[in-house]
Amino acid sequence: MSHEKKELLLGKHTHYVSEYDASLIFPIARDENREKLNQPVIKVNGSLPFFGFDVWTGYEVSWLNLKGKPQVAIAQFIIPAQSSHIVESKSFKLYLNSFNQTRLDHRQDVEKRLQQDLSAGFGAQVQVQLHGVMGFPINHQNLGVNIDYLDVEVNEYSPNAQILSLDEQQVSETVHSNLLKSNCPVTSQPDWATLVIQYKGVRLNHEALLKYIISYRGHDDFHEHCVEQIFCDLLNLGGFEELTVSARYTRRGGLDINPTRSLLPIDQETLIGRLDRQ
Repeated sequence: MSHEKKELLLGKHTHYVSEYDASLIFPIARDENREKLNQPVIKVNGSLPFFGFDVWTGYEVSWLNLKGKPQVAIAQFIIPAQSSHIVESKSFKLYLNSFNQTRLDHRQDVEKRLQQDLSAGFGAQVQVQLHGVMGFPINHQNLGVNIDYLDVEVNEYSPNAQILSLDEQQVSETVHSNLLKSNCPVTSQPDWATLVIQYKGVRLNHEALLKYIISYRGHDDFHEHCVEQIFCDLLNLGGFEELTVSARYTRRGGLDINPTRSLLPIDQETLIGRLDRQ
């Protein structure tokens, strides 16, 4: 069950618990923010205009083995976009911290408990995988054309879909920008990301696209909802046979959040992995 936003832990002085406590998980219903989207008429996934996942990475996961010796890992959590809730990031961090002085026999026991608790919090089946701290790879796949070199004049720092435009030719391309910045809607702390857009259809005007991405610079919203709005604004332009929007956000509090939304069903194996600045 979700909580009232006034109860959010972000920005408040918090007691850090080091013994396992699943009640620290703080769900927030997705519906409220999705009602604000410029949603396309098309629905491809039940009531949603997209498929996708949110990939969270936990870089500060630790517990004790039965002898009391600390164990450490990097955790990857994959949450389907159709889950009923997101989880407030500070509560997620506090929940992970609650394992710090908790004794568990095997890594699989940790994964099982994480999966059980987080699936209940997100309202969907969450996949959990723990990696050795030296064995978590950086992505080296091709992110296509970087549009940050374009010499554009920018005057808007609040999202405006009217900035976007299409050219005439049909293309199949991938473009990316490292200039996506939004702000936490509770604390106003900056959130930095690389945005990757893969599509097939009428060509996006790259100058207009870059100006649109930069327009999020003063916007307050959660990572997931920023990506969903970008996806919906692009889809509303029309002319796409395929469209996938991914953002890889830098970490804060030992966590990064990386949403992907797509017009077509996507395989988890094709999700963009960790980038250099993560």
